[in-house]
Amino acid sequence: MAIEKVKAYFKEHGMEDRVRELDMSSATVELAAAALNCEPQRIAKTLSFMVDGHAVLVVTAGDARIDNSKYKSQFSAKAKMLSPEEAETLVGHAVGGVCPFAVNEGVDIYLDVSLKRFNTVFPACGSSNSAIELTIDELEEHSGYISWVDVCKGY
Repeated sequence: MAIEKVKAYFKEHGMEDRVRELDMSSATVELAAAALNCEPQRIAKTLSFMVDGHAVLVVTAGDARIDNSKYKSQFSAKAKMLSPEEAETLVGHAVGGVCPFAVNEGVDIYLDVSLKRFNTVFPACGSSNSAIELTIDELEEHSGYISWVDVCKGY
């Protein structure tokens, strides 16, 4: 299971006790916010795209939406989300639990500036009922991100 890979990753960093497995689904921003008793915008949703034949993850704030023109300017491609099957195969996590931790080799990860307004955010941990609270510095450290991008609107 993907959550086991994520827990093993965080165990290597002495943080496995911070991974939260919830009694209810956290598969959407709204469900995760309710399960974690936090504002929906603090849910760090990880969106999966296909760019030039490989998987790309963009971690955004829960209230942010992809701005197609900004996305195209950043990645020189139209925003094409992975299907649920592609996400699980290419990224290593099923939709609802996609996160930037313990992903398959060759997946590029970007963090959207919509996250920078928070001290802490809640990304998933590989399953549809898991999360971890991280500072932005911790998210940078543990996501393996390439760079910050500005590809969202509406926040």
